Order: sequence, then structure tokens, then C-alpha cells
Amino acid sequence: MKSIIVAGMLAIAAPAFAQDQTQPPPPPPDTASPTAPTTGTTPDPAGGYQPSTPALQGTPQPGVQPTFQQAPPPDQAFPPPAPLAKYPPCKKGETDHCMQRRSPK
Repeated sequence: MKSIIVAGMLAIAAPAFAQDQTQPPPPPPDTASPTAPTTGTTPDPAGGYQPSTPALQGTPQPGVQPTFQQAPPPDQAFPPPAPLAKYPPCKKGETDHCMQRRSPK
């Protein structure tokens, strides 16, 4: 009985131990050249699609007129990935890069 209580206490304390350990920062995401074609098989970037640098660097100087530029449309800013040459049938629990199996009727 005591071993069950001790195991429960360790399970509750495990997240606290994990937070105390320092982890090395993740490596910077690989950037592909803009002219390289994408195949659609690469995973999303580690940091997501957020810009790596802030939009403004420091405080703007007084008297400088900011210029505003309209954002490109979503289909141009985030083009869809190229289709794969072949889509195998999905395995149990798999949903990406495969075709859904038809359910028997």
C-alpha cells in the first residue's frame, strides 16, 4: 500500500522536476532559398510561421513618416504545398500524407 502512495507522489512531483532542468535552446530553423521548389514533404518550421525578427528595430526617430504596406493575399503569402506523387492508404491513427480508407457499408 505504501508503494502505491509513494508512486503517486512521484508521479505528481515529476512535472516539477522537469521544469527545474534547463534545456539547450532549439537550433535555428533551416531556411530554404526562395527559388527552391517545395515538395510538401517537409514538416512545419520549428518556430512556426512567426517572423524571426520583430517588425520594428528600436524606437523610430521623431519626424520620420512611417510607410504602410498592404499585406499580400493569404494564397500568395502562404502558398499551398505541392501535391505528393503518391498517397498511400492511411494506417490506424494516421491522417497526414495518406488517403483515408473507405468504411465498409
